[in-house]
Amino acid sequence: MKERAPGMVDVARLAGVSHVTVSRVVNGHPSVSADTRARVEAAIAELGYRRNSMARALKSGSSSTIGVVIAGSELYELPRLLLGLETAARRAGYWVSLASWMDGAGDLAETVQRLADQSVEAVAVVADRPVAVDALATITSRIPLSVVMSGDVPNPRVASVEVDQDLGARLVVRHLAGLGHREIVHLSGALRTWDARARVEGWRAELEATPGLSGDLLEGDFTAESGYRLAHELVSRPGGPPGAVFAGNDQMAMGVLAAFAERGVSVPGDVSLVGFDDQVGSGYLVPALTTVRQDFAALGEAAIESLLAALRGDVVGHRKLEPELVVRRSTAPPR
Repeated sequence: MKERAPGMVDVARLAGVSHVTVSRVVNGHPSVSADTRARVEAAIAELGYRRNSMARALKSGSSSTIGVVIAGSELYELPRLLLGLETAARRAGYWVSLASWMDGAGDLAETVQRLADQSVEAVAVVADRPVAVDALATITSRIPLSVVMSGDVPNPRVASVEVDQDLGARLVVRHLAGLGHREIVHLSGALRTWDARARVEGWRAELEATPGLSGDLLEGDFTAESGYRLAHELVSRPGGPPGAVFAGNDQMAMGVLAAFAERGVSVPGDVSLVGFDDQVGSGYLVPALTTVRQDFAALGEAAIESLLAALRGDVVGHRKLEPELVVRRSTAPPR
């Protein structure tokens, strides 16, 4: 037979105090003497007692826990995002309980409800848009929900946060135009994705808003291989490559650098190059890559902040975080 886990009564018996006194020590009640607290804590350590958080949550109606649902398998920079979520939650006095959901694996609302049944006080959903957008459209919950996902969430009852992809692309064009470039080609990610389309929209809008700017759009798929292939196309076109290239992300920019090196194209001597994401290591490429930084830890923190606001009764909606242009050595004025 499995040995019973030690309970509060066992701690009380070993410490020579009442059950109520043990409860006060466990819950940090001030009306316990230092000597008594020390005896109880020693008994807890000796027995390996752990309080039943679930029972405590059911009794008090509060678990001091926020649920996090990972919705999808292709979530970029998930570790940094989760770090931001947990850091902000713990700073506010909450623990984090993780769950996962995939399209076709039941209703997303069911996953949220399972967390709610464990007395979590709010839920943050970290969502891959193609996987979760339909599931989020009609989801309802008796506890606050916040979604981390690119683009608007099609549900006014759910708060959401994202990084402003459109603004990030505009910052790239403004930087290159400020250096004196007039032709800025964009090598996009796969246009079936929300992020790629948003970056194209920002790039195109800024070109149209600035007299004298132009540039072609070539579609890739966010991989280094696609950046490599498209860069070879640019070098081979009549008149050679443009003066400036905006790659859809840092992976594509790495492929561009490799292709240009093979073809004898200097960066930034012949072509200025900008990426997107500020991927780890992008500052150590040759040359160091100018790129757009998305602060994923701050994105996670913003999701928790929106949940805390909802728990206070505040009205929360859609929030965009501003990306940051990180200027390094891969961009320069045209010759």
